[in-house]
Formats: sequence, C-alpha cells, structure tokens
Amino acid sequence: MAILKVARLGHPVLRQQALPVSVEEIRSPDIQRLIDDMVETMREYNGAGLAAPQVHVLKQICVVEVNGNPRYPEAPSIPLTILINPVVTALTEEMEEGWEGCLSVPDMRGMVPRFTSVRLEAYDREGQRIEGELKEFFARVVQHETRVEPVLARQYRAGRLTADPHAGQGRRGRQGLVLRRPDP
Repeated sequence: MAILKVARLGHPVLRQQALPVSVEEIRSPDIQRLIDDMVETMREYNGAGLAAPQVHVLKQICVVEVNGNPRYPEAPSIPLTILINPVVTALTEEMEEGWEGCLSVPDMRGMVPRFTSVRLEAYDREGQRIEGELKEFFARVVQHETRVEPVLARQYRAGRLTADPHAGQGRRGRQGLVLRRPDP
C-alpha cells in the first residue's frame, strides 16, 4: 500500500467529471490496490473520507471512515465504507449546516448545508450492490465525498472559510448504519 498525493484546491482534476467503474473492473487488482491506497491515504491524513479524484484518479470511488479521528473529535464513528459509483438522493428537504473540512483544502473549514437524510446506492469493493438510508453525520460525509465540485472550493473562492481548529492533526498523531445488499 502507498500514501497517495492529494490534489489541492485549484488543481484541474478536482473540476473534472469522475467516470463510473464497470462491475467487471471493480475486482481488478488495479482497482483493489487503488482502494487500499485510498484507505491508507485517508487514515494517514486523518480524513473522514477521500474521493478518487482527490488522488488524481477520475473514477467514481470514495472511501469513508471515522473512528477516533483527531480532526473530528466530537464525531460519531463510521465504519470503513467503500463506495463505487455512488448515487445519493435526498430523502428530505431538511438541511442542516455543519462545519466541514477537506483534505484538498488543508487547514480550513467551512459551514456547509447538507441534507439530514439521504438514500445511498452503490457497489462495494467486491462488486455487490449496496443500498441504505444514511442520516446525520454519515449522510454529511457521504454527500461531501460524492460531490463533483466540492462545496468548500466554492466557499474558499468566496472567502467564506475559517481556519481549522484541528489544524496540525492532519497526519497520524458508531454512528452510521450497516448497508445492506438489496433483496433479490
């Protein structure tokens, strides 16, 4: 496994459309290695999640995990979750503002409105369909990682970000739910 280079705000890769991964490709050694490297990179930088375009790969893959993360000390735990070709649909019109950080916008946080409840459909790393309803923090993290253009990037350009109170916690120093495979 390897720690991958994270694209920073302004890099063109962050504005490009990520491409779907075919079911056949999901189990390939290259995709499996990418997933492992993304997990290691996310953990190394204490991210709550990481999307493939952030590591210069235009694929619809993201990894999410929060477990005693020093950048999110108050956050509930989220088990390691691998999402391939995720589709996120709002289940409510209710939105809640919350502070978010991004590995591509280091040492900054922005107040971002997100839906409080979403439906997620995706593939796992074995190529199996998963679906489920996500709420609160888990819903927020998944919405953040599946956005094409990060909301924080727009806020940065608008001058609406603030210093991250957990800056310097970026390197190593259960809420959520179990997603289920749809019934056949």
